[in-house]
Amino acid sequence: MDGKQLVEMALEMGFANAAVVETKDVVFNPAFRPLCAENLCGKYGANYACPPDCGTTAEMEARVRRWPRAVVLQTLWDVDDPLDSGETKPAKAAHNRLTREFIDRAGMPGMMIGASGCNLCDPCAIVEGKPCRFPDKRFSCMSAYCIFVRELADQCGMDYDCGPGVVALFSMFCFGE
Repeated sequence: MDGKQLVEMALEMGFANAAVVETKDVVFNPAFRPLCAENLCGKYGANYACPPDCGTTAEMEARVRRWPRAVVLQTLWDVDDPLDSGETKPAKAAHNRLTREFIDRAGMPGMMIGASGCNLCDPCAIVEGKPCRFPDKRFSCMSAYCIFVRELADQCGMDYDCGPGVVALFSMFCFGE
């Protein structure tokens, strides 16, 4: 599948927007990493896909750059309070499920970057001291990669701030070995 076909498929599946970018153009900002240490999501040190266990900022950037292109996927959600995890957590989980379904349908090699940290197992095997159960499907979030999502949205012609009551969520599928 080429980039145009991936975008068409994403839109048919229900994503609000989709666009293909060259990974060399994705902006990374390692200054975002300390935000993960604040552990607002509760996954810092408790999920293989999250800091500090996911890798350094340089390692994360290298993983993305290994793939020449990425399709950026956006969904829009009606949320009264974007800071209320009770409202945003289900939206992020649904966004990530749709992203995984998209990748499965694409049927091509690549790497997922989610709207939040990996949620394939609850709890993550790391808290039990066991190896990851799904290392080939595990995904880290945009924050763990230190991707400047607002800049990425601008590059793709997508709104990052959608106004009161609407939250935009983003994920990526890196492809094209």
